[in-house]
Amino acid sequence: MQDTQQCPDCKRINEVLSRVGDRWSVLVIISLSQYGTLRFNELKRNLGISQRMLSRTLRELERDGLVNRTQYPTIPPKVEYTLTPLGESFREPVAKLGNWAL
Repeated sequence: MQDTQQCPDCKRINEVLSRVGDRWSVLVIISLSQYGTLRFNELKRNLGISQRMLSRTLRELERDGLVNRTQYPTIPPKVEYTLTPLGESFREPVAKLGNWAL
């Protein structure tokens, strides 16, 4: 019997757990839940994360529907990040995980 037949939801659960298990994703979600809308450099400063890693993390969170990216046509470009409704629903479990870690 294949693994998917033994646990048809395992693939979906694994995808969620891989996101929750990613340290930077959790910290981005916590920061956005505390401060609301943040710009890229504000997140970078708050987290002490490299530009490359933050870009990658935000791209993945946006792809997964947890973070909304809004770009404004200004010079220099202004980009803001907020939690989507799905990201908002992720706040409580992430906060509990953060509190447990502390």
